[in-house]
Amino acid sequence: MKDSSTRQAWRIGLVAALLPMALGSAAQGGLKWQGTATPSPAIAQAAPSGIPAATPPLDVRNFEAIAQQLVAGGRIPGLAVAIVQNGRVLSARGYGVTDARNGEPVDAHTVFRLASLSKSFAGTVTGMLVNDGVLRWDSRLTDYVPSFRLSSPDAAQQVTVADLLSHRTGLTHNAYDRDLEGNADFHALTMKMATAPMTCAPGECYAYQNVAFSLVGDVVFAATGQFYSEEVARRIFKPLGMHDASYGLEGIEASARWAKPHVRGGGGWVPLMPKPNYYRVAPAAGVNASISDMAQYLIAQTGHRPDVLPAPLLATLHAPLIATPGELRGAAWRRTRLSSAGYALGWRVFDYAGHDLVFHGGAVQGYRGAMALLPDRDLGIAILWNSESALPSGLLPTIIDSALGLAGGQWLDEEVVAPEPTMYANQPATPAGVDASAASASPE
Repeated sequence: MKDSSTRQAWRIGLVAALLPMALGSAAQGGLKWQGTATPSPAIAQAAPSGIPAATPPLDVRNFEAIAQQLVAGGRIPGLAVAIVQNGRVLSARGYGVTDARNGEPVDAHTVFRLASLSKSFAGTVTGMLVNDGVLRWDSRLTDYVPSFRLSSPDAAQQVTVADLLSHRTGLTHNAYDRDLEGNADFHALTMKMATAPMTCAPGECYAYQNVAFSLVGDVVFAATGQFYSEEVARRIFKPLGMHDASYGLEGIEASARWAKPHVRGGGGWVPLMPKPNYYRVAPAAGVNASISDMAQYLIAQTGHRPDVLPAPLLATLHAPLIATPGELRGAAWRRTRLSSAGYALGWRVFDYAGHDLVFHGGAVQGYRGAMALLPDRDLGIAILWNSESALPSGLLPTIIDSALGLAGGQWLDEEVVAPEPTMYANQPATPAGVDASAASASPE
């Protein structure tokens, strides 16, 4: 933050990304970036540039074989992978089983819990409302939730819609997540924010949130008169053909086929029932979807459904607003490949070996997932699995390296990968035979 020239360069780059959206909608409010490096030009592109002629085609069969190896011998219970490019589904398949004890095979329509991958849906539906003139990015939270308070004088009145979606509320990291894990009511927790410690003024620093982030659902309801989950279903699920997608515990349990979460036990993987805790913060963690659904979502997010998600809106959603240098640590692929990291509107944005990578990961007890967009290869990837294993995490950078022609990465050899800072629901009681240390985890 100390280097004013680099901060100004970030803002100039962001203006290039936001200009088409600002011209296209009078409702578009100004966004401000707080960063330490200049975003590469691809962030400012309103549409994918396509695959350079010299780029070799992806060896999709090889990635499918790797996915099959990951579930072989019960290394993990189940896995689903989608790869899309140039607006086409190259692969959308399931591997392994829905339940390690007596499950069905995972297929393209098996539903998984998305955890924090849900945040991109929140950014997207909000952006659609901005595009329609119903909201502005600089709309004040208190205009829609008048009861909202923060501990610093007048701070609550400064929080904007964009601040919520980019984790710039000024609160401490993961504020009240542990209370949520203890079955506290969501709206009761939002009231407690009136006395919560703050680390900065709203808009000035980054700290990952689930409870505060989900206030955007209240904004959507106040602005539209529709429940948040219904608005997402109407604007995203239905037009994109995401026929298996739903919200909440009731949604996943009503699915025709869904993958149970698993934790490690003394004899291997132990299936559990999904916990309701983080479903209570629907914008942050409420979506359930199949890999077939995710393939269609990736096609839209890579610019091939302009009837639903126009290119200027995507450019805004994918433009970083705040630096997140902590994302450069953890897994070996992050330490090796990433040179900068930021948070956009429900998405992370990385510089991956000189290429922009739009990314999000998620984890909640018994489920993990990751998805990424590589704009200059017009590529989208989603990986979902129903266990707390870190083993599949290396598949995503393996596919990205192949798309970029990079060599030397041995990401699938990693046995331990730092978790995405998101949510983990603690078990009040550990089932018989389950390793208690594996039944819950703490965010970074």
